[in-house]
Amino acid sequence: MIFNKDIARKTAEVLLQVNAIKLSPKEPFTWASGWKSPIYCDNRIVLSFPPIRNYIRETMAKQIEKQYGKPDVIAGVATGAIGIGMLVAEYMGLPFIYVRPDAKGHGRKNQIEGFIEHGQNVVVVEDLISTGGSSLNAVKALKEARVNVKGMIAIFTYGFDVSIKNFESENIKLQTLSDYNSLLEQALKTNYISEKEAATLSEWNTNPSEWNAI
Repeated sequence: MIFNKDIARKTAEVLLQVNAIKLSPKEPFTWASGWKSPIYCDNRIVLSFPPIRNYIRETMAKQIEKQYGKPDVIAGVATGAIGIGMLVAEYMGLPFIYVRPDAKGHGRKNQIEGFIEHGQNVVVVEDLISTGGSSLNAVKALKEARVNVKGMIAIFTYGFDVSIKNFESENIKLQTLSDYNSLLEQALKTNYISEKEAATLSEWNTNPSEWNAI
């Protein structure tokens, strides 16, 4: 799922540097789903750091062309991936659109914002993959608009089994700059976490919905 270990480690390093990813095994976060989690990821913060956002956009752009060829359009998933998706599209000199979770209830009632034509090739940009539900919802909307979704690229994935199964069942290729295992390796290497905390974080990742902090 990741492109290569060097990119994965470098991406994990920069995300940790700007606290886009926060690890707190002793005082876990509560997600919107109600899950207790020792990790919280907000990749939108990279937009506030020009050198890091440039690294992300350039790496994404190069890997998109390498993995999928140059598409006709870049699509961002609202709201988290609008900013980085637009930067990638600008770097590649391509049109940009974004996909809402649902169609608007007023005006033109669009779910897809921007100009897209039937049959165009699209690569979807996402900031974070957890279960994959919202990401694949965007893919569904694009397919209903009769465009060809070449695949998806994301900054980071938790690597949950459910997300892997969801993407496989929809036959959507997913590539990410970094993943959970690479993050733990980098956090250990830089003494961001201890061996004991790493064990806790690994345990959570195997069964996040049932995990409880000790």
